[in-house]
This record gives sequence, structure tokens and C-alpha cells, in this order.
Amino acid sequence: MKSLNDKVVVITGAGSGMGREMALKAAREGALLAISDWNAEGLAETVDLCKAAGAKELRSDVIDVSDRAAMATWATAVAEQFGRVNMVVNNAGVTVTGDFEEMAYEDFDWIVGVNFLGVVNGTKEFLPHLIASGDGAVVNISSLFGLISMPGQTAYNATKYAVRGFTEALREEMLINKHPVTVTCIHPGGIKTGIARNGRKTSSQDAAKIDELFDKKLARMTAEKAAGIILDGAVKGKARVLVGIDAHLLHNFAKFTGSGYQDVIARLAPMTMPKPKKH
Repeated sequence: MKSLNDKVVVITGAGSGMGREMALKAAREGALLAISDWNAEGLAETVDLCKAAGAKELRSDVIDVSDRAAMATWATAVAEQFGRVNMVVNNAGVTVTGDFEEMAYEDFDWIVGVNFLGVVNGTKEFLPHLIASGDGAVVNISSLFGLISMPGQTAYNATKYAVRGFTEALREEMLINKHPVTVTCIHPGGIKTGIARNGRKTSSQDAAKIDELFDKKLARMTAEKAAGIILDGAVKGKARVLVGIDAHLLHNFAKFTGSGYQDVIARLAPMTMPKPKKH
């Protein structure tokens, strides 16, 4: 793939954040878009912005990516409308923050359904169309937390490590089977989006302080800049794309220290993370 011009690009989680910015960038570069989100209002805003950005053709659907049947129906409809699919960006994601011992099974199931099975569903349903296009690309959003672990993020870490393993193995299969599909795993660091604010927290967590920490100290890069890095890497067919200086630094730190990084983080995290609420 040389550019996004005249390519059919599918993006999940396009109602806000990086998904919205990727949709806008793709629209400006001449792509034909099929976007989705579970939030109808946010998705409608993205549609208006993409039209203003000059989108050649645009389809939008309100979809929960964890709903396998809905994803299958959507993939078929997109392929029928556009005649092909060239790129799928499995971007939709959510968070659950808090210690595992007080996390409910329902919260764990929810994040696995969106962050991991949503990626599986999107990849599985669109892959035949990508292969048929002769010029396909799978782009799966993992995280910096798909490269290193972090306390309070057992569920999020689990899903993002799963996305990484799934994506890397899929890439190997595409190479072995000589399918014309590149596979890229994306690892963003702290990006200025609403993912933390809109995520779930366990009962002992001080939600306001966690959101403030993320918004003011951890989220360093704009969603627009992140979208540019992601799509540029995807067009080039890179196997892995790290987004943000924090992603590069912490990934290299973990590689240098091996499993020892876990002990360092366990010592430092309590000094930086908000104190749990007292019951």
C-alpha cells in the first residue's frame, strides 16, 4: 500500500479520540471510510467532521465490537457497499482500573469483550475481504501496556498483551500463506483521549484523581499526532509501531532490565498513583 487515496478504510471506535483523528486523517488523504462506535452521538460528530474534511464516501454504524453477529453483518454490508476493503483498524478500547482482588468478573468480561474479542471479531470478519483486495492491511491497537505491565491494570494489561500476541502470530500466518495483507500492531503510550475518564474503576479507586493524573501528567501526545504516526506506520506495513516517547523509553527500559522492571515499578508506582479511598 503506497497511500490511503481511494482505499476503503474501516475504523472501529471512531466516535472520539484516536479513532476520530484517524478517520479525519484518512478522509483528508482520499480514503473511503466505514466507521463505527457504540456511542451514536460521538459517531455522528465524527461523521460531520469527516464530511467537512472532504471524505469521498462515508458509511457509519453504531456497533458494539464485542457483538460478534453485529460485526459479521457490518463487514458484509461494508464489502457490499464499497466492493472491497483495504484496511481495518481495530481501535475500539476501554479501561478498568483497580486491583484485581477487588475487580468484579463482570468488569473483566466487559474489557475482554471489547479490547480483545473486539479485535478478534473485526479481524476475522474483514480478513477475507482484505485478502481478496490484493492490497490489505490489518491494524490492531495494543498499548504500551501490551509491552510492560502496570499495577492496577491487570485487566487492561491482559487484553493488550493478548492483542499483541494475536497480531504478531497473525502476521506470521499472512507471511507463511503469502496473503497480500500486512499486519501491524500499535503500541501507544499516554495519548490525550477520554479512555481513562470513560473507563471503569473499582470501588476503592479515587476516579477523579485517576482521571486528573492521566489527563495532566500521563497523556502527553495529542490524538491527532498519534493518528498520524499510526496510519503512516500502517501504510508502510510496519510490524510494530510505538507511539510516543514514553512508549519508546519504557519499552527499552523493560528490555534492558528484563523482569526486574516489575520490581522497580512496584516500588515507584505507590509514590505516583493516587491513594485508594478509605471505606
